[in-house]
Amino acid sequence: MASVSAGRIDAVRFYSRLAAIIAVLLLAVPLHLFWRLLRLPSPWPRWFLGSLGRIIGARRRVTGTPLRRDVIFLANHLSWMDIPIIAGVTGSAFVAKADLRDVPLVGWLCTLNRTLFVRRDDRLGIAGQIDQLRAALAETWAITIFPEGTTGDGSGLLPFKAALLAVLDPPLPGVLVQPVRIDYGVATRELAWIGDEPGQHHARRVLGRAGTFTATLHFCHPFDPRDFPGRKAIAAEARARIAAAGSDRPPPLV
Repeated sequence: MASVSAGRIDAVRFYSRLAAIIAVLLLAVPLHLFWRLLRLPSPWPRWFLGSLGRIIGARRRVTGTPLRRDVIFLANHLSWMDIPIIAGVTGSAFVAKADLRDVPLVGWLCTLNRTLFVRRDDRLGIAGQIDQLRAALAETWAITIFPEGTTGDGSGLLPFKAALLAVLDPPLPGVLVQPVRIDYGVATRELAWIGDEPGQHHARRVLGRAGTFTATLHFCHPFDPRDFPGRKAIAAEARARIAAAGSDRPPPLV
């Protein structure tokens, strides 16, 4: 009986949160399209993604000062939730694996924030993808890349793949790199998207989860990628700064 009741509660929580997401989406999309029609910078994707983060239970802590423009954020990666949580703070666009586009709802929501979907096994198309990324940075001012290339369980950082930083070779003039560490505290292991779990299953598990969780974003001190000899050195520096940020104590929730 207890397991049946828990299942019913999870279903109610899942559909309640899904309904809330749909409600803010129905508000944000027309406003976003209207802003785009007027050729104005639209604040609505950031507003929607920030609202999505709160709906799924994230309560943000922010340490450090995120740059507002001319920046590439390099962040560790735990879940699809990283995207609305980071975007809600920075308004950043993202680089993501092409197969994320096919995840129900999540993939479509990514397109609203101009996510750049890349195929990392498409060696012939890499030059075009780099050009696309450079153009997006010129338009959106901030791009987030997850250089681990996949999600981890939060127990440690995975190796950073220098190949994912091709846009920084050579570095764009005036664009800084700011490493970002994200973690979900005691809920990290529970919320991390690990292995071959289908995206829709993970989304359902997150939306059906009881309570809230603390999502800490630590924005490390930015650096100029031109001070480092190539992608491997840039990746190593960013990874070292993110690893060091893991020992910092977060401030009280605001």
